[in-house]
Amino acid sequence: MPPADTGASAAIVRPDASAQSSPAASTDTRLTPGGPGYRRMSFSLFAAGVATFALLYSTQALLPAISDGLDVTPDQASWTVSAATGGLAVAVVPLSALSERFGRRTMMTAALCVAAVLALLVPLAPGLGWLVALRAVQGAALAGVPASAMAYLAEEVRPKALVGAIGLFVAGNAIGGMTGRILAGWVTQVWGWRAGLAAVGALAVVCALTFRVLVPRARHFTPSPLSVRNLARTLGTHLSDPLLCRLYAIGALFMTVFGAVYTVIGYRLAAAPFSLPQGVVGSIFLVYLVGTASSAAAGKLVGRLGRRGALYLALGTTSLGLLLSLSGSLVAVLAGLILITAGFFAGHAVASSSVSRTAKTGRAQASALYQTAYYAGSSVGGAVGAVAYRAAGWDGTVVLGLLAMVVAASITLYATRKALVERRLTVRA
Repeated sequence: MPPADTGASAAIVRPDASAQSSPAASTDTRLTPGGPGYRRMSFSLFAAGVATFALLYSTQALLPAISDGLDVTPDQASWTVSAATGGLAVAVVPLSALSERFGRRTMMTAALCVAAVLALLVPLAPGLGWLVALRAVQGAALAGVPASAMAYLAEEVRPKALVGAIGLFVAGNAIGGMTGRILAGWVTQVWGWRAGLAAVGALAVVCALTFRVLVPRARHFTPSPLSVRNLARTLGTHLSDPLLCRLYAIGALFMTVFGAVYTVIGYRLAAAPFSLPQGVVGSIFLVYLVGTASSAAAGKLVGRLGRRGALYLALGTTSLGLLLSLSGSLVAVLAGLILITAGFFAGHAVASSSVSRTAKTGRAQASALYQTAYYAGSSVGGAVGAVAYRAAGWDGTVVLGLLAMVVAASITLYATRKALVERRLTVRA
């Protein structure tokens, strides 16, 4: 177990014009682009994001091969994905509480190490039951990364750079999701799905070591004693905040679409009329590069359009992609996946960064609740999307996705109208 983060916290002094030449004029030691430690922090969190998404969705691109190898249906095989995201959703709040005591850096390191070790055991699972069980435990271990990463960034990065820093972490998620699926797909085509999962496990080990070597020590973390009562009080405060609840719901709905689409797309592309081989199906996830760009650009979108404007754009882009994917043309389907991916990652980056900025206290718990909703959406989306696909084909999966986007748009529209009413009342007063 690595040493716990130090609890030293630097005081923040706001200098006036006359004091700017003084050595004490600027004591805000939080990280900022171009400053010392920022690049190491960026690379380390990027590596953590790569490992998290590569492992969390390691079976997703391999579902057709797993179905054939274990003689199970698509909705049964989909539980190898939903179990992992469900395990993460359940564990993220408890692990966020532990991160308040032992440190964000320590929690993320332990989570990545345990998940990487489990990744080397997953390919040895003798049947579907063992595979699902190991994946659930692995997802619970991975919960330590999102439970701590957002709080770590909120504490260690200056506010003006926070959206960009979180965007880079989300970009690491996108790269991990893409790399893991492509690597697993091509290895599976040659040596089988068990070898594909082992290859992803090896990638995760490298990422975990990279994170541990590069991640800077926390300078603004103050440890807190574990208290179930205080935890419940903090969670209750966040759940009673209407804005936070709306952000939680929006994150869950975006992830419902994403989980459904990418759990089922492999089956659609492997079947007629496309009949693509496993390696090519895995390479379809190159569209995650679009997610990297859109999540990294989330800060600029918010600056130009505002938070709700950026969400409207993300919702519209995702919905257009769903409709385009209904085409029988492979080019149109790929274009639809690009739009779905771009819209999803932009919406996720905006919603998650808004949670970190909205919560004034208990940021780890606020982020943990967002992650709980987010990955619960993924778990439900993957399972229900597979059922919809088995019942009505790709059309059923698209209908599920569009319904989720309609609900998310309704929530955003409600928030917009409420803000306009409050603004009018303020002007009248």
